Amino acid sequence: MSLYSRDWENNVTRMFDDFTKDLRRSNTRSGRVNTFAPLMDIHENDNEFFVSTELPGLSKDQINIDIHDNNLVISGETKKDKKYEEGNTHIQERRYGSFTRSILLPPNVKADDVTAKFENGLLELTLPKSAPTGKKITIE
Repeated sequence: MSLYSRDWENNVTRMFDDFTKDLRRSNTRSGRVNTFAPLMDIHENDNEFFVSTELPGLSKDQINIDIHDNNLVISGETKKDKKYEEGNTHIQERRYGSFTRSILLPPNVKADDVTAKFENGLLELTLPKSAPTGKKITIE
């Protein structure tokens, strides 16, 4: 079973975009929190899935990774440097605020054996696959 499906991606992306549209328009001065979805690549081979997520400017202590209800959830928060609290910001292209990225995992992922590495702003997860299961049914 593949982790990636174009229909699945389109539906999830549309639902996520609808849910966060208002939050993205807000800014921290209004008292609401900005949100964004970090960029992600997913690759699969015969034995594993690989998930790479860009999280520049963060330390590993600022990142949460959970698997529950067959969902991989990567979340955290980036904060604007305190030295920029006073004065005026003329250009702000970097994103600040909370982030969450969630993907539905296929049933053949060994959740207990998932590993994560974070280096130079890139979070890399390895999700091993379990052996295919099934049973031949004999017709009587």
